Amino acid sequence: MMPKFLTAMAVATVTTLGSSAAFAQDGGFGLELNNAREAENGCRMTYVARNGTGTDLSAISFEVAVFDAEDIVSRLLILEFGALTNGRTKVVQFDLADQPCEGISRLLVNSVSECSAAEGEAPDCMAVLNASSRTDIGFGL
Repeated sequence: MMPKFLTAMAVATVTTLGSSAAFAQDGGFGLELNNAREAENGCRMTYVARNGTGTDLSAISFEVAVFDAEDIVSRLLILEFGALTNGRTKVVQFDLADQPCEGISRLLVNSVSECSAAEGEAPDCMAVLNASSRTDIGFGL
């Protein structure tokens, strides 16, 4: 049986910031789980993404596995971050419907769903990915 992929929906205005995020190093793509809070429908997760790859990306998205409190995969998500210019940082929020935050033990970046360059060849986005968390929920590769 093929796993059912769910696309998390952006629930807040996407904000593009300057290149001040310290968690991503030049030559890489930093993805930080910055916050996780209970929302009306479930758990609202805030991610900070920084493109330090040297390439303007026209689209980037990741397949993420969500593990429950018993460390069992409860769902697979596609987190879409859209376009991200080199050297820029973007903050995006996603809601996990019917999923309380306290029921999530960790998140695993399973694969890169899309990584397209605005011009030329795209980097190997999985190889340059640096995932981190500032929450009690683990987040990594």
